[in-house]
Amino acid sequence: MAIEVSIPTILRNLTDGAKTVEGEGGTIGELVTDLDKRHPGIGERLVEGGALRRFVNVYLNDEDVRFIGGIDAPLADGDTVTILPAVAGGMR
Repeated sequence: MAIEVSIPTILRNLTDGAKTVEGEGGTIGELVTDLDKRHPGIGERLVEGGALRRFVNVYLNDEDVRFIGGIDAPLADGDTVTILPAVAGGMR
């Protein structure tokens, strides 16, 4: 099952500069495990203590995975996953 994953600039050093990579898995958690095998170090940047890190946003087909099962959100062949670092701050 092929899943296309969009990688943010800050993590591209782990994917040899690739903007998108392919991964496999039946859930977001399994996908992260697969990505970490293919691109060592990416897993620890996305998951901590069995859950997505607080300042990482993951979208499954444009839907925030936190609202559809989090790390257990199911995946299907051809899905698109987008990883985005959370943005904070602004003008004072």
